[in-house]
Amino acid sequence: MTKKILIVDDDTGITNNMAPFLERAGFEVMVATNGQEGLHLVGSFAPDLILLDVIMPHLNGREVLRRLRQAGNWTPIILLTRVGDAAERAMALEEGADDYLNKPFDPQELVARIRSVLRRAMPNKPPLSSAQKLASRDIILERAARRVLKQDRELPLTPKAVALLDFLMTHPEELITRERLLESIWGWADPVGARTVDTRVAELRKALGDTPDRHMYIETIPGEGYRFVGAVEILA
Repeated sequence: MTKKILIVDDDTGITNNMAPFLERAGFEVMVATNGQEGLHLVGSFAPDLILLDVIMPHLNGREVLRRLRQAGNWTPIILLTRVGDAAERAMALEEGADDYLNKPFDPQELVARIRSVLRRAMPNKPPLSSAQKLASRDIILERAARRVLKQDRELPLTPKAVALLDFLMTHPEELITRERLLESIWGWADPVGARTVDTRVAELRKALGDTPDRHMYIETIPGEGYRFVGAVEILA
C-alpha cells in the first residue's frame, strides 16, 4: 500500500521540489502551507507520516506537534528547520517528534529518514524518543535519570556514552553515520571527530558485553557507521 506523506511548510521553493521528489520515490503527497491547514489535512488526508516545518506563520510546527500529541494523535512526525541546536532537538523529540532534520538537507537523506521512521513506527503508540524508559534484552535505559541498568546493576558509563546509547536505542535497526552521531550528540559534524564516536562505542560495547564476533546490541557497518540491532520496547 502506498504510504501518504503530508508536507507542512510555508516555503513553496522547498515544497515545489520536495513533493514531486517524494512522489517519484513512491509516496502519495499532500502539501499544506501553514500549521492550521496542516492540522485540517491530518484529519481529511490521514497521512502515514508528516514532514513539519518548525518556523511558520499562523501556527508554528512545534505547536502543531504539541496539539496532535495532546489529542492522542501519534502519526509519525519529522520536524524540519533551518535553526536549532542539540538542546532544541532533544526537546522536540521529548514532545513526541520521531525525528529532526536540519535544512538544507539531501533529498535522498530525507527519503532514508522517512523510511526508517515508518519502519519503526508503532500504530497509535508514542515514538521511542518520547518514552521515559526503554529496554532491550537485559538492559534498561532510564532516559530522564540518564542511567543504564544491566540485570538490575547500574553500568558506569560516561554521559556521552549514555547519550550515544539513547540515540541508538531510539533509532533501532537504522544505519547511523558517525557524522550524524557527532552532530546530534556532540553538536558538531567534523569527519576528523569520527574517532570520538568510535571511542564511546567501544566503551558501550565493553559495558554491554558485546564482542567483535558477537553483536547483541551494536553492529558496525564498515565505512559507514553503526546500527542498534537489539529489539527495543517501551517500559511503563
